[in-house]
Amino acid sequence: MTIRDQLDRRAFLRVSALAAAAAAGACGGPTPPGHTATASGGTTRTPSGTAAASGTATGTATGTAAAGARTAPGPSDWKALGRGLAGKLIRPGDASYDAARRLYNPSFDAVRPSAVAYCANPSDVAECLAFARRMRVPLTSRSGGHSYAGWSTGTGLVIDVSRMNTVRATAGRAVVGAGAQLVDVYDRLAAHGVSIPAGSCPTVGIAGLTLGGGLGVVCRKYGLTCDALESLQIVTADGRLRTCDANHDADLYWASRGGGGGNFGVAVSFTFRAHAARDVTVFYLSWPWSRARKVVTAWQAWAPSAPDAIWSTLHLSHDPTLDVQLAGVHVGSRGECERLLEPFTAAAGAPSGRAVRQAPYLRAMMEMGGCASRTVSQCHRQGDLPGRTPNGLFPRDSFSAKSHLAYRPLSAAGVKALVDQIAAGGRHAVLLDALGGAVGRPRPDATAFPHRQALFSVQYYAHMTGAAAWLRAARTAMEPHFGPHAYVNYIDPELKGWRQAYYGANAGRLAQVKAAYDPDRLFRFPQAV
Repeated sequence: MTIRDQLDRRAFLRVSALAAAAAAGACGGPTPPGHTATASGGTTRTPSGTAAASGTATGTATGTAAAGARTAPGPSDWKALGRGLAGKLIRPGDASYDAARRLYNPSFDAVRPSAVAYCANPSDVAECLAFARRMRVPLTSRSGGHSYAGWSTGTGLVIDVSRMNTVRATAGRAVVGAGAQLVDVYDRLAAHGVSIPAGSCPTVGIAGLTLGGGLGVVCRKYGLTCDALESLQIVTADGRLRTCDANHDADLYWASRGGGGGNFGVAVSFTFRAHAARDVTVFYLSWPWSRARKVVTAWQAWAPSAPDAIWSTLHLSHDPTLDVQLAGVHVGSRGECERLLEPFTAAAGAPSGRAVRQAPYLRAMMEMGGCASRTVSQCHRQGDLPGRTPNGLFPRDSFSAKSHLAYRPLSAAGVKALVDQIAAGGRHAVLLDALGGAVGRPRPDATAFPHRQALFSVQYYAHMTGAAAWLRAARTAMEPHFGPHAYVNYIDPELKGWRQAYYGANAGRLAQVKAAYDPDRLFRFPQAV
């Protein structure tokens, strides 16, 4: 049986429910979340004598320069920038340009940046920011390159932080470079017996995931990725490397926990509170399509209020046949998991396929990301994409998506409307990810992520042939039932009222932080704060 597992990472997870074996498909779009980690950061040289540090993953920041800046840079200007970097500047005509400019989603292959800067350290980031200010060059920051809207690239200078990818664990904390890919974060931390709450798509960069909040497979137990964030290093528009926490640049720290990538600077390093990475239980259930409405009704009554240790994702897909699939993780024993599933299966009806088994933490995280049968190295990009490994197997995938956040259960009419949308022809899916538990305990204004009271997230996902029409129709049909709320890491370029949809009552404070740290709007893109 096949399960399309995209979650915030848009991974297509293929699972045989009876054999409990998962094989990977594609990881499109989660954000997600590059593959590096400059952990310590440190204070380093910048053009102004200050330091830089900050990565983003979902956003592209289109920078404008101060009044009176020069005209477009010439070849000599670009060469001078390249000479000033410890990393590498790639320009059109260079042998590696076609690889450097590509994102995960081939839909954006027509975009041709003026240059891609693979920054080796915070000083390189600051050098690039100074260049963009001085030369009036549009600016984009990139970690994993998974922006749903393609805003991990642009026509100007792309700041790529994927070479800053170190990951280390010490004293109950994890220090992760902004370019680290999730599969590497899980792998390197597992060697120390710890982990952090994060997403599942293996090639998503940690920066975008964290800055947008960070939904993931253990969020009900440990909170969002941003909830575990104790401090970050970020290079702001003035070229300064700032270490932000609850006591230093506290407003910027607050905004960086759910305020979205690309808005306030280029993040270069994150320090997280770690949790023990013990064995967990994974489970997969499936039903015939005729049971879809009953399963949705039972799941939404059970999943958001279940004990914190259990998380699940319900997939309704039409690709090519109609399927109802459930996957999940329980931070506990198989016996406990079986008992926790009983109320749900009693209400939904006995599944036609079922697999419940224990797995090491790292293996479970890889399985949720579509890498059950692969090594860590194989769970990277294939071909000539940035962040690839010689034997990487993750292919590129053309897709489009939209989202909702459900603050109340669907009525019977709402369940019917949702199921009817899936039954329409095409290749598409709706993914419902359980929230509640630890996600719902902080106040909505405790971090920039406002959706603490949401019961579950909703992602409408489609391949590009006919995707736009179906996505618009599906989200429009469900708006009366779900309301306007949306998740910034599933960024939607067509979304009207996006400030309120993404940020709710936190939008005003985010605008104040933006004005304080980026008054000239160096970091700008169509949905920038």
